[in-house]
Amino acid sequence: MSSQIQETLGSKVVNKEKLQDFPLSSTYEMTMEALSSLITRQKRGDKSPILSKYDKLERMSMYIKILGLEEDIAGLKIIHVAGTKGKGSTCAFCEAILRECGFKTGLFISPHLIDIRERFRVDGLDISEDKFLLYFWDVWNQLKGHVTEDLPMPPLFQFLTILAFKIFICEKVDVAIIEVGLGGTMDATNVIKEPVVCGITSLGMDHTETLGDTLGKIASHKAGIFKPQVPAFTASQLPEAMDVIQERARELKIPLEEVAPLDHKKLGGLKLSLSGDHQFINGGLAVSLCKSWLRSTGNWEKTFQNGGQEDGLPAAFLRGLSTAQLSGRAQIIFDSSVKPKSFSEMEANSSGNLIFYLDGAHSPESMEVCAKWFSNAVKVNVNQSPPSSSFEIRNTEELQRNGCTQHVRGEESDKISKQILLFNCMEMREPHILLPRLVTTCASAGVHFSKAIFVPSMSIYNKVTSAASVIPPDTTVRDLSWQFSIQRIWEKIIHGKDVVLDKGSNIENVQSLPPCEFLHEDVSHCNPRDRYFTCSTVFSSLPLTINWLRDCARENPSLRIQVLVTGSIHLVGDVLKLIRR
Repeated sequence: MSSQIQETLGSKVVNKEKLQDFPLSSTYEMTMEALSSLITRQKRGDKSPILSKYDKLERMSMYIKILGLEEDIAGLKIIHVAGTKGKGSTCAFCEAILRECGFKTGLFISPHLIDIRERFRVDGLDISEDKFLLYFWDVWNQLKGHVTEDLPMPPLFQFLTILAFKIFICEKVDVAIIEVGLGGTMDATNVIKEPVVCGITSLGMDHTETLGDTLGKIASHKAGIFKPQVPAFTASQLPEAMDVIQERARELKIPLEEVAPLDHKKLGGLKLSLSGDHQFINGGLAVSLCKSWLRSTGNWEKTFQNGGQEDGLPAAFLRGLSTAQLSGRAQIIFDSSVKPKSFSEMEANSSGNLIFYLDGAHSPESMEVCAKWFSNAVKVNVNQSPPSSSFEIRNTEELQRNGCTQHVRGEESDKISKQILLFNCMEMREPHILLPRLVTTCASAGVHFSKAIFVPSMSIYNKVTSAASVIPPDTTVRDLSWQFSIQRIWEKIIHGKDVVLDKGSNIENVQSLPPCEFLHEDVSHCNPRDRYFTCSTVFSSLPLTINWLRDCARENPSLRIQVLVTGSIHLVGDVLKLIRR
């Protein structure tokens, strides 16, 4: 970043005149730098260094008062959603359903995968760059002008939550769907005092360092979003969690309904746009939340003058369920960079040689769900055929539409499929639990990984980047000790015993790429030879990995390389950023 931008950012207030002195790209870069300055922890799990006589929600209320948004937020008709798994999907379904019902929608979700603006959708679209900058600097300047020792600038997620309220108020949305960031009780979004309806998605063991080490403790945090006289809905939970949720509802004397998964028979032959059997759980919860919102706001009768369909779902609900979008969750992308050289080759390779299966699963429960989806998806891709023209007319962007449930398929009899795992996770994620769950679930469905690749993510925890941010060069030297630790876990799973790593255990050997023949051998032929790992490898950078996979796909037209990218939503976002460029 130029010294001129740094000087401007360092001033107390950044005014519109100063911003106009910079091109849009520089202004956006300046905004990313400003956002990065709000990250108060170096890594997840660290305690916030903010010392204040006010707690988080008290500070949130003070920020909102500074911006003069109290009455406006109270006027927002909000759907508030907490949970461990499926929060984003449930919110995406709600947004699409109510938009199809004719309402102007606002959607606040996290995290973003490529660009920060993904967190703020208005009427189904990410907020535009111009509007984002306008609202961002308005909020930034007002808060910056009121900073005190007891009221510092809000940390990143608190700021983004405030910004979401500002955007949705200024854009005059009819409904705001707000996803909880972490937990519920003390989450920044819980400054919402009177939502129209609340929902809790499936719960599991995640963020235990903050929320507690039992399902009951986690459920207590999630149920903290319940408000007096506000109806609440929950997906089915294990008894330990359900007991806590029901007790909270009884304390507040509010109606709580346990929602069954969506019955596929009610879809009238349509398919959910988000892939995976677990989406029927999220879809069912979204339907109940939307019906409750419509009734509580007096819009059910107005929207459906005939009272809606008794046995099935209204057409608008069906359209929403079949068009909702959410990147990085059970998403399939055929890499368009691996292109055929001739029409005959196009016919033979119409399904693509390199296919990415993206899912940001990072808890034991979500990893099992991911494994079931992947196992089914790779079989569907092999066994069905597309129109012969599909390779020509469907590019990467089209394939990403509606959660990527459209699968391009071709004549596959001459192709050999190889399932490859591309994995990374945070150190607190316990890969010794995640990886066995993944392998066992896939194996039970008859799917076995030929190889595994472990690689560091490009994203840095303490820096916010955009779609246009510079990708670090492959020459960047990183500490790969965590990736080697994961690799040892993998090899032990495959071989049933510890394997002593010798060769390839240092950065010099990692920098020399394996030949593409490395992908040919299946796990059944993987045997540790000369203390060398043969079922997996560590790459020093993600760009290097993607380029190597592409080269292998080009050199081996008889191979269909099916890459499952999982373990970290940040890894998924980084892969998306690379294959879209």
